Amino acid sequence: MKILVMNCGSSSLKYQLIDMKDENVLAKGLVERIGIKGSILTHRVNGQKHIVEQPMEDHKVAVKLVLDALVDKEYGVIDDMSEISAVGHRVVHGGERYAKSVLIDEKVMKALKDCIPLAPLHNPPNIIGINACRQLMPDTPMVGVFDTAFHQTMPDYAYMYPLPYELYEKYKIRKYGFHGTSHRFVSIEAAKLMGKDIKELKIITCHLGNGASICAVDKGKSADTSMGFTPLAGLAMGTRCGDIDPAVIPFLMNATGLSINDIDVMMNKKSGVLGVSGVSSDFRDVESAANSGNKRAKLALDLYYHRVKSFIGAYAAVLNGVDAIVFTAGLGENSATSRAAVCGGLGYLGIKIDPEKNNIRGEALEISTSDSKVKVFVIPTNEELMIARDTKDIVKNLK
Repeated sequence: MKILVMNCGSSSLKYQLIDMKDENVLAKGLVERIGIKGSILTHRVNGQKHIVEQPMEDHKVAVKLVLDALVDKEYGVIDDMSEISAVGHRVVHGGERYAKSVLIDEKVMKALKDCIPLAPLHNPPNIIGINACRQLMPDTPMVGVFDTAFHQTMPDYAYMYPLPYELYEKYKIRKYGFHGTSHRFVSIEAAKLMGKDIKELKIITCHLGNGASICAVDKGKSADTSMGFTPLAGLAMGTRCGDIDPAVIPFLMNATGLSINDIDVMMNKKSGVLGVSGVSSDFRDVESAANSGNKRAKLALDLYYHRVKSFIGAYAAVLNGVDAIVFTAGLGENSATSRAAVCGGLGYLGIKIDPEKNNIRGEALEISTSDSKVKVFVIPTNEELMIARDTKDIVKNLK
């Protein structure tokens, strides 16, 4: 069975074709600047890169070019489109309706549209991508895999906000959480590395990238997570502020004359590590500046590590103990400095890091010492594979 995984953004499209027989990636690529001058498709097979540059006025044209690339006589990897058994789509927001991945039908499409107010930047391009695939591949099953679904197991006292209850009833204002596909994947892989049933384990997963979140995984289920009603909440991130006193917003409006939209842009795109350091949202640049004596860069990193440690400590309390901590995503996988800084403040949990193992990159491994009371892992996330696995499980029994 071959599964095509699609992840559509407003002007981009990432894809992978995975052979589920051995979970081998046959081809992958990225389409950029959809609907914008300079559209380009970068298609990769066996380490070789193939570029297609031509106008792409919409996602339907982009999807058609992806499908053409997969069957191309020179750099294609399948002979015919019929070899694609199903398409798995990443969907950011499924609201309260979906606690697991689902076969897409008209009812699901309506639900995705109903969730647009909850994810106005993400769900519309996800929907456009699904519709494009349905038009071009009308007989191929489509599956929706939701970033929010994994967190639907949170208890009500974890996801409710202490606001008037009617706001939840009318507007569904509550914590939803994101990065669920990543948190689920790395927690499953951690259990495998430990040689234990995930239902026996308490795991804290740290998805640390430009967007970042932490999740308390209890017996394989999300018990709490740092992102909230939107991906703005929780940790300080590359450009997002994370948790702040909400009274800061009306104070700034009164003090500066900024509009609510101005402040929304500031909190999402001009804050976080970028806002504090004044250097960059890229942690590599900030680390370099801090090492060169830039005090604001050092402050930004210290603030970031403090927030990560705070959530790990909180979730150790939520879980009433922790068996393993997992680092993943761009920073979590690649920055030995960040992992050491975070774990260096967790000695009260009995955590000890092996410096040599911590410097290894690009593979899933334990970086804690043999006498560490809590195991610590670095596990490269693979949301595309998780989407493909879910898609396979859903469509394998279809007639």
